[in-house]
Amino acid sequence: MSIPKICGIETEYGIIAKGMDASAVTASSLLINSYVGRFDKNVGWDFKDEQPGNDARGLSLDDSFPPEIEMHLVNTVLTNGARYYVDHAHPEVSTPECRSVDEALIFDRAGEEIVRQSMIAAKSFLPEGAELIAYKNNSDGKGNSYGCHENYLLARALPFAKMAALITTHFVTRQVFCGAGKVGTEFESMPNESVAFQLSQRADFFEEEVGLETTLKRPIVNTRDEPHCDPTKYRRLHVIVGDANMSEVATYLKLGTTAILLSMIEDDQLPEDLLLLNPVPAIRQISHDPTLRQAILLENDKRMTALEIQESLYQYAERYANSFGLESVGQTTGENILRRWREVIEGLQSDPLSVAHIVDWVAKKRIIDGLVTRHNLRDTDAKLKAVDLQYHDMRPDKCLALRAGLETLVSQRQALDACTAPPESTRAYFRGKCLEKWPNDVVAANWDSVVFDIGSGPLKRIPMIEPLRGTKAMTEELFDRCLTPSDLISALGDAVTSSSFKPSN
Repeated sequence: MSIPKICGIETEYGIIAKGMDASAVTASSLLINSYVGRFDKNVGWDFKDEQPGNDARGLSLDDSFPPEIEMHLVNTVLTNGARYYVDHAHPEVSTPECRSVDEALIFDRAGEEIVRQSMIAAKSFLPEGAELIAYKNNSDGKGNSYGCHENYLLARALPFAKMAALITTHFVTRQVFCGAGKVGTEFESMPNESVAFQLSQRADFFEEEVGLETTLKRPIVNTRDEPHCDPTKYRRLHVIVGDANMSEVATYLKLGTTAILLSMIEDDQLPEDLLLLNPVPAIRQISHDPTLRQAILLENDKRMTALEIQESLYQYAERYANSFGLESVGQTTGENILRRWREVIEGLQSDPLSVAHIVDWVAKKRIIDGLVTRHNLRDTDAKLKAVDLQYHDMRPDKCLALRAGLETLVSQRQALDACTAPPESTRAYFRGKCLEKWPNDVVAANWDSVVFDIGSGPLKRIPMIEPLRGTKAMTEELFDRCLTPSDLISALGDAVTSSSFKPSN
């Protein structure tokens, strides 16, 4: 049977320094430092086990691969178990690992609130009239793209090549309901005005089917083999092909449908009759056609639209649920994902405007079309790109997505609570509680360990290689009875090791 689909999201935000002369790196660092500077201690990231050059195809490019993160830039761990840092000149929030899609959505929303709080906190450090503005989007309109990456826990026993071949179809076609929408194109061989509006922010930037890169020659399926847990049992699928969604339902469907299909692949229950002949051009062809009529060629010589492919994937998933159950994603959650998946497909088939409350590209296109009609604008008018950007603006009084009538699944109270409290269902609880209870004694942390300085002897590393250990149910009593880090180290006994580490500054 498929293993639990622990998941998370890494979101890089666009950033503009308004009213001041600052590079994107400086602006990102100031934004994050303004937030974390409010706390007593900034716990740095431990780079000891980072190996971004490991390739699931059996290669290792660590010696020639450029550093994924510049270690001298701000890079911190929060009490909610998340990571907040500068990544390639962008502020990035990586959610803690979550047992369910519902949890991951809450912590993605918490990431938005953390960025909003950061913008407010930064104002006191800026010249009068200046501000830092963050955008939850995926391109700057000048040919540069930044990511919203998903992560899913997979069984190591699943052959990577088989998984990659089968999941590619979903990655190429799911943009019909989780594309964030975009005015124009940034595909280098096409003039911008040749595409008035497209489904996806990211589709123009993919050049290969499978590969290790994330910033150049981007692949639809990324091969990074960095599990951040027991590598003999697990792998982490690092997904770089998705858009950053403003719609909570779109995020929920993006994570949920992918988690179910990955479970089906693990259980050998996803047929091979939907494999695409040319996935790279297909991802753009689908994105460039908001009418959803573009048919793409399959390996079996059939032609289907992306919506027809998604309907077939849904039907396979429904049969899987009836035969195998959906415990890998949570039975109740899985049933709800299937219901919402069916509803969005039916809505797009009958009238795309009927799902404007849950699909970002439809909501954005409705705003754009209304503006074009009211002001008799051309498709190439610069105002439309400004509106496109404003849809993703993290300032509540400027964000068009907040005025688009999008359905919400997460309350404001849930999002704010998740800014500081970790999920209770994974090891992120242990990480977060250590930082909350002993911030001055934790010298560094990462996804699979916490490093303590207990005042005498060497540093102590507590490994956390099992993602489903360290939960609230497993450790709440331990935290209650341990008054000091030394108590915790003694209680954990042989599990703790002496440590060296490579923290960020």
